[in-house]
Amino acid sequence: MKYNFDEIINRKNTDSQKWDMFNDPEDVIPMPVADMDFRCPTPILEALNNITEHGVFGYAIVPERLKEIFQERLKNLYNWETEKEWQVWIPGLVPAIYASCKAIGEAGDAVITAIPVYHPFHLAPAYIDKKLQTFPMKEADGRWTFDFEALEATITPATKLFMLCNPHNPGGTVFTKEELEKLVDICEKHDIVICADEIHADLILDPSKKHIPTASLSKKAAERTITLMAPSKTFNIAGLGCSVAIIPNPELRQKFERAKHGFFPPLTRYSQEAAFVAYSDCEDWRLALVDYLKENHDYLYEALNGYKGLKLLPLEATYLAWIDARETGIENIQEKFLEAGVRIMDGKIFKGKGFFRLNFACPKATLIEAVERIKKSLAE
Repeated sequence: MKYNFDEIINRKNTDSQKWDMFNDPEDVIPMPVADMDFRCPTPILEALNNITEHGVFGYAIVPERLKEIFQERLKNLYNWETEKEWQVWIPGLVPAIYASCKAIGEAGDAVITAIPVYHPFHLAPAYIDKKLQTFPMKEADGRWTFDFEALEATITPATKLFMLCNPHNPGGTVFTKEELEKLVDICEKHDIVICADEIHADLILDPSKKHIPTASLSKKAAERTITLMAPSKTFNIAGLGCSVAIIPNPELRQKFERAKHGFFPPLTRYSQEAAFVAYSDCEDWRLALVDYLKENHDYLYEALNGYKGLKLLPLEATYLAWIDARETGIENIQEKFLEAGVRIMDGKIFKGKGFFRLNFACPKATLIEAVERIKKSLAE
């Protein structure tokens, strides 16, 4: 193997949110937080070392070459023709979610999202004096998708923003062209802006699926969409803080800029250079990573789907398995597995009671050990 994703890297006592935040016993395998236990690509490490050796860490500006290579990437991977001025570079995707909620509508207006969903989606509105509206996703044909009837029934005149996660976290769905077009039509009908978190776009596990940026569908879609992307999940550089909003509509872009003004620090040279090198020199690493994640996914699906009441739909994307534990009858599944030496994330965090999320972006040996502990715990 050209890249050694099987390497076990000790992340304990590195101030890792995933490995150190919960103060678990040494032998617990942590699988909640969405970063990977793989060393990031060598070209990125070399680029960061070069900056360190230079020794000056002043304020940085986003270089034109980063904007250009990102623009080129959108065209090559997603057939999306964009303009450089649409890009707004930001030090993190979650702050961009909050900025989008702040930018669209007035105090007291509503933000709508499907649940379960990545928790900042349903936490952000309350922090900026907006109301949260939710509607349930549904299982259809072995995948999670939108219940469009429930969506239309939930929308009110106060609804100003739809928060979209595509590929979906935690459901793992890559929404189809038809699903996205229907969503855009509904949002146009009700004059709702779409904020599309597409941070997992580069991690498609099902080769029959293809990520489609919502804003690339049509001019009307582009005019009402704020798209959020980042190299962080793909290249395991989330801690460096580098993301980008792509906003074709100049009015929306101005509102977003105004919402973030004074709250976001500039990107660092480390984050910018890491992003540039990731996009310019690490595509073969990404493809090898996706192959490895697919192998982990297939092992996990085979081992746990249908085991002692667990149910797992095949993921189309991401490295975050969404597992239904309702049939086990266990009230606190997180505590149950923690006693067995595996920390997972309780689905209640995503408004998905009875489910749990498990991060399988780790060496295969680690995943096998975690699965064996989970199975033993359920067997008992």
